Amino acid sequence: MTKIAFYGSSLLSSYWNGAATYYRGLIRQLAKLGYDVTFYEPNVYERQKHRDICPPTWCKVVVYDGTREALREVAARARDADVVVKASGVGFEDEALMDLVMAAARPGALKIYWDVDAPATLAELQNAEDHPLRRQLAGIDLVLTYGGGDPVVYGYRGVGARECVPIYNALDPDSHHPVRPETRFICDLAFLGNRLPDREARVDEFFFGVAARLPGQAFILGGSGWMDKPMPENVRYVGHVSTRDHNTFNVTPKAVLNISRSSMAENGFSPATRVFEAAGAGACLITDAWVGLDFFLKEGEEVLAARDGEDVAEILASLTPEKAKAIGGRARQRVLKDHTYAQRAAEVDRIITRYIQPPRVEAAE
Repeated sequence: MTKIAFYGSSLLSSYWNGAATYYRGLIRQLAKLGYDVTFYEPNVYERQKHRDICPPTWCKVVVYDGTREALREVAARARDADVVVKASGVGFEDEALMDLVMAAARPGALKIYWDVDAPATLAELQNAEDHPLRRQLAGIDLVLTYGGGDPVVYGYRGVGARECVPIYNALDPDSHHPVRPETRFICDLAFLGNRLPDREARVDEFFFGVAARLPGQAFILGGSGWMDKPMPENVRYVGHVSTRDHNTFNVTPKAVLNISRSSMAENGFSPATRVFEAAGAGACLITDAWVGLDFFLKEGEEVLAARDGEDVAEILASLTPEKAKAIGGRARQRVLKDHTYAQRAAEVDRIITRYIQPPRVEAAE
């Protein structure tokens, strides 16, 4: 059984951790394919106080203190794995963790850097010739990314990566699916996203500005960090929404909104986990427009795309419950067919097998 040591932000908590459902979906399916995965996550940002799931049966989770001593201890365990993964954005001493983990990996182990924010990372690399990741890539066998398409692939090759492969977000149909609506989330448009510097201006444009244009419609905002944000009176802020409530949050409103971070929107080919979670629940999704959207969902039939806040307002003004339900139904069919974590894990399995499979020895004549 192939052992994977995976060092990431958190598998157990989605609190200030948008990659949680991505990790869960992929690792759960890798376990079904026979991989033995141990996930190492630091106890930082109060994530352990806001767990969404209990430690699962399909992955061993090791939570370590946010100290250098604890970091060195868990990094040393990389020596026991066949595949060593260091994800971006772990949240505690990322540079040191990368160095220690890769140094501990045994000879012959596959060493992977898994970037869950590749467009932003590449922007940093392009602006800093002395960025530590440039040095660290020399010791990495493979870069996998949250998405990004060819721009990310060529970008990583340009800064020294040997190989880069996007592994896109997807749907876990066991976790995200249709449920009964609940009155607490009834509204015309809902948006779920943490307050981040490189997305806030776009939230102002695509969400708050739309609410101000449509005072007769109701809006709900979920996510962390918005407490002191001035909002129109028709916006109701519900705070952090646990993953156990995502399905209800998605199916109850007439429509839900996806707003990409600036770097991902500019890069394209970077669908957030939210896109597939909403589609999997059968929600009518309105998303900001970005290059590559049709690779995942067909605009106008399976998803509605908006170039700006005015587009969002126009879409909402003409969107009937019947039309919204039909769009959500088609979106669900599409992601079940083409975009599940079982399919993504199978792709990861093919990549890993290509690297660690022993070379074939031809029989003697």
